[in-house]
Amino acid sequence: MKHFKTISELYKLNGFPQPENPLLSLITCTQLNSCTLAYTEFTSDFYMIALKKMKSGTFLYGKTKYDHDNGSMSFIKPRQIIKLENIELEEEGFIIYIHEDFLLNHALHSEIKKYGYFDYEVNEALHLSPKEEEIIWDLYHKIQTEYNNNQDEYTKDIMMTHIDSILKYAQRFYKRQFLNRDVLSGTITSKFLGILNTYFESGQLKNEGLPSVKYMAGQLNTSARYLSDLLKQETGKTALDHIHIFLIEEAKNLLISNDNTIAETAYQLGFENPPYFTRLFKKEVGLTPMEYKEQFLN
Repeated sequence: MKHFKTISELYKLNGFPQPENPLLSLITCTQLNSCTLAYTEFTSDFYMIALKKMKSGTFLYGKTKYDHDNGSMSFIKPRQIIKLENIELEEEGFIIYIHEDFLLNHALHSEIKKYGYFDYEVNEALHLSPKEEEIIWDLYHKIQTEYNNNQDEYTKDIMMTHIDSILKYAQRFYKRQFLNRDVLSGTITSKFLGILNTYFESGQLKNEGLPSVKYMAGQLNTSARYLSDLLKQETGKTALDHIHIFLIEEAKNLLISNDNTIAETAYQLGFENPPYFTRLFKKEVGLTPMEYKEQFLN
């Protein structure tokens, strides 16, 4: 299965013009340009927010088949399996690609993880009323205006403000949609990531060290092997892979948001051995923690 680490790589392999910003990109889809991708099944390191009016075709996220209709939105987070087949649009739509690195050192880095519609337990797209659709299009056009202007020191904050507004409106619209419905229970993946978030936010990571796969399995009342098999089936990654990815993303944010040493950052993340943290970071990111930090200091 293809994995895209950068938006530029996705664009290049699909024959799209390179994005103006390597960490954020906007595509307006029409009946003639339906944003069809060469790879029908893939994972990526970026968030996707899409509004599409589909006439026909199939869109699967993880193991969930989305129920698309006119004026429907989809929200996809990094490293989840996406499958697109025979997409044909009814009317105009859009896709916003946001690389997770674009959110570093910004409140949305944490806030975006709190929106449940990026997780598996939401088993259908967000269906918009005409008035709701108008609100979302208005915000998209405001982002588009900033994106296409000569970018300056205010551009990112303005675009992030409008993205944040889209997410908040989506939360409101989802609550309206599910007002009289029972929300399906979450899959093993969303439960696993929820436990990881709680472990980090409660201070256990710093006080008790890295959570083991055995610990995570115990929290889910299953065996470590079975947990990894389930996660591998749903996402293509093992339990240990998910733990490492979570920690590296937290590490990237810490490295550029304070003046702590690499060793202090490692201890803060529960690593008893800073050199091991450095090796793991370089394996996942391609740079040492210091090299990564220096990118933002220059």
